[in-house]
Amino acid sequence: MPQMAPLSWLTLFIYFTMIFLMFNSMNYFSYKYSIKSNLNIKKNKNFNWKW
Repeated sequence: MPQMAPLSWLTLFIYFTMIFLMFNSMNYFSYKYSIKSNLNIKKNKNFNWKW
């Protein structure tokens, strides 16, 4: 079974690194905006308590 060339290892490393970075950045920004929208929803609610 032939060995992989170093260039192939380098391209695989770059490929998986880019996928990892994109996945992490997408998760970070989606979590950040979901928290921001939840805070805005909670802040805009006005409660009228009738005791």
